[in-house]
Amino acid sequence: MRHPEMPQGIFKPKPTAIETKQDATARAARQIIDGEAAVREQKTERLRLARLAVEAMNTNTPPVQKRPVRRKRV
Repeated sequence: MRHPEMPQGIFKPKPTAIETKQDATARAARQIIDGEAAVREQKTERLRLARLAVEAMNTNTPPVQKRPVRRKRV
């Protein structure tokens, strides 16, 4: 005879000490990784805007063309 399923949340299993330490470590690691990713995205956006501003200022000047290298006849 099968027992009817218990509704979720009535009996919550208590995590062991090892599980809680792992959860705390994983949570701290995720916070560090997410913080680094946010800083990296902000820096990328700032550099992108700076590059676009420089490119917008340099559109009026023609690019400098290099003179062709002439080889000596031997």
